[in-house]
Amino acid sequence: METYLLDWANLLLRWLHVIVAIAWIGSSFYFVFLDSSLTLPEDDKLRGEGATGELWAVHGGGFYHPVKYAVSPPGLPPHLHWFYWESYSTWLSGFALFLVSYLWSPSVYLIDPRVMDWSPAAAIAAALAFLVLFWILYDLACRTLGGGEKGDAKVGAAVALLVALTAWLACHLFAGRAAFLLVGAMLATTMSANVAMWIIPGQRKVVAALKAGQPVDPIHGVRGKQRSVHNTYFTLPVLFAMLSNHYSFTYASAYNWVFLILIMAAGAAIRQFFVLRHGYKLGRNAHPWPYAAAGAAVLLGLIVWLRPGPAPAAPAPVAPKVGLAQVQAVVAQRCVMCHGEALQSKGVRLDSAAELQRHAQQVYQQAVVSRVMPMNNATGMTEEERALLAQWFRTGARAD
Repeated sequence: METYLLDWANLLLRWLHVIVAIAWIGSSFYFVFLDSSLTLPEDDKLRGEGATGELWAVHGGGFYHPVKYAVSPPGLPPHLHWFYWESYSTWLSGFALFLVSYLWSPSVYLIDPRVMDWSPAAAIAAALAFLVLFWILYDLACRTLGGGEKGDAKVGAAVALLVALTAWLACHLFAGRAAFLLVGAMLATTMSANVAMWIIPGQRKVVAALKAGQPVDPIHGVRGKQRSVHNTYFTLPVLFAMLSNHYSFTYASAYNWVFLILIMAAGAAIRQFFVLRHGYKLGRNAHPWPYAAAGAAVLLGLIVWLRPGPAPAAPAPVAPKVGLAQVQAVVAQRCVMCHGEALQSKGVRLDSAAELQRHAQQVYQQAVVSRVMPMNNATGMTEEERALLAQWFRTGARAD
């Protein structure tokens, strides 16, 4: 019953997480587009009120005319919409999903003895520390390096180095699948902390000053803009990390940390292309195609790097036959607890001869080629057992 309820919790939390993440990322992408597409207001009255940009757009049969006041508007409307629950809901649902999927069973999901053989409590503490310590170091870099003419470049370089170091460390401490997800959760935590610790508090101070009739300090807008820009570059790397657990070839490599760093760099470069594309259309900057080309080149290089090796040679005719009964004995001991009647992970059952033969290709791929199953080898499948599965598959997955 516990497994059944955990599956329901995983499903509903994942559904909720995707819904609110779409809302958050969608609004983030929209406002980045909006900021990059604003032009100086043509109306003298708007300019006199302090408006710094406007945009005319058409959508859903209607026309829209958003106007931006970089420091303060001439007055506050009775209803002011705040964008923060999208962020908070995304983080809360994501952390709850991380809790029921990984922290609930650390021995299965977090720990791979071949990488780091430590206690579940230590693994959980280290995973949570990643979320907190990365934010602290990132925030410190923003506050100490962000000033001056080249402040943004310095912060960008420091954050890139920090992400690379944490990716390397995570892949040397945790199971590959967990390491990728943890780095994504680490960045997502920082994104939400930016909203909660800097963007929203700064906006509240601005609103409070306007209501009190006091001058508005423009530093709040500058800081909020900086953190918002960082969030948009984190987005594509985070999305990849969230999806990577479905594709074992990404995290099963011995150099998975290199793959993770490169894929995140590619995501940031591609996001830069879309950010600058809006300015290009208004003649503000050169065409940003080199960023898209660089991201695509990295992706192509990774595809070539991780390509499957040549097919294994056929076994010698004198090789002993492996019967289905031998394979079933291995699968019953190592696999059926997650792929049986009670729990059918990924919709795969291996507790009957017919089902085992039907999924023979998947068994061979996951247990022999990529070696990601059993997950983190929690059930202790031996090399001899993997060789037996390989022999059975290569000789036609026979039933006799």
